[in-house]
Amino acid sequence: MFRQSLRRKSCVAAIGLFLAACAGKQQAPLRPGENAFPEPHGFNQYTPEQEVQLGRQVAAEADAQLPELPTRGPIQDYVSTLGQKLAHQLPQNPYDFNFKVVNEKDINAFALPGGPVRINLGTIQAADNEAQLAGVIAHEISHVYMRHATRNASKESIAQLPAAILGGILGNGAGGQLARLGLSAGLGSVFLKYSRDAESEADRTGAKIMYEAGYDPRAMAQFFDKLKQEDRAGGPQFLSDHPDPGNRAEAVTQAISELPAKRFLTDSPEFRRAKQVAATMKPYTAEQVAQMQQQRQPRVTPASQGSISPSGGFQTLNHSAFQMDYPANWQVFGNANSAVTIAPQGGVSNDSIAYGVIVNLYRPQTQISLSQSTQQIYQALRNSNQSMRAISAPQQIQVSGLPGEIVNLQSPSPLADNSGQPIAERDMLVTVQRQDGSILWLLFIAPEQQFDALSPTFKRMLDSLQTR
Repeated sequence: MFRQSLRRKSCVAAIGLFLAACAGKQQAPLRPGENAFPEPHGFNQYTPEQEVQLGRQVAAEADAQLPELPTRGPIQDYVSTLGQKLAHQLPQNPYDFNFKVVNEKDINAFALPGGPVRINLGTIQAADNEAQLAGVIAHEISHVYMRHATRNASKESIAQLPAAILGGILGNGAGGQLARLGLSAGLGSVFLKYSRDAESEADRTGAKIMYEAGYDPRAMAQFFDKLKQEDRAGGPQFLSDHPDPGNRAEAVTQAISELPAKRFLTDSPEFRRAKQVAATMKPYTAEQVAQMQQQRQPRVTPASQGSISPSGGFQTLNHSAFQMDYPANWQVFGNANSAVTIAPQGGVSNDSIAYGVIVNLYRPQTQISLSQSTQQIYQALRNSNQSMRAISAPQQIQVSGLPGEIVNLQSPSPLADNSGQPIAERDMLVTVQRQDGSILWLLFIAPEQQFDALSPTFKRMLDSLQTR
């Protein structure tokens, strides 16, 4: 591509060996016709319908952050028409293919689960003809159709944690980016990281799409080879985001070797008009896009002490998995069957949490110790926030007569200082092993300088905890 449990370790190994074996097989040449497309394969925990839902969610976030061209215009209309022409070559499927152009100079494109495809303007400027551009788009459509994003996510170690672990209010600190794990509009997520085998599959399926649409599949490989030959610092972003499987032109030629000969389209007046308009534009550099995203990034402003200080009174939260007291002037986000966040009104803003506690349930897929579960939950948090680190070893405790552990963590807060830099945050991860083997985990969150002041409140909440 241009730009979340496996039940047993033995299953992981078996799947890995199976995939490796499939990748190593010599594939037969492609055949013509709608029913002769390569079929998606491999371990995948997601349904196609879930992929569509995920793609819509991520696309909404990405589209809000990227400098995209207006929804109507000569370039956008052309790319959308070309993209739909290519997508319609696929067998019947549930995917919601849609195509937008990002006003960015780098030669790149990316596809999200379920159908959203985004193409940088620089890719259109670099393409010599419509067939080359069609090759890039067909490659991205193939990533969607072959389900590479969710197949890859299903193999990741983070997938050992159920989707419920991703609940809670978002932010840049400990609660930060949990629900964005694998759904990052920053385009560095697990959904957008592919192997060379996936790239080869996207080339092969893309070649089939191109052939059925009337384009010479070799134009796709020619465009990729052109990028490799470009002698500029760092090379095209495409090559960084799409690992070269090697011998692309040879592989594509072999794949189409037994397809019946046909007269191919190379160019079109519509491409030339779009190319002419694109040549007059000055798209943003990657650095400029990053700066714009940083400027748009919401940041929680420091709350006044009065807005976060717990009142003297407490009330009880009755959840399907637990019961716990919390300050009467704090709010509960979530419901009796979901992950919940309990926080003062001044501690939550812009989908971020700077003060409060996240409570959630984790069901390990295999029978493992409490310490192993604690480590997996910590690793999930850390995978979503690489700046987080443990500042204490796990400490064994008792919570309502049940075994538990505490780990103290530190990470950047969504709060900023006067210079705009994030301040330090302290987080306390508490895990409790329920009688059914599941793990109730709590994450207490506050800025480092205010954590001690809130500690009595956090202790009162933890002491009142009763699991069900």
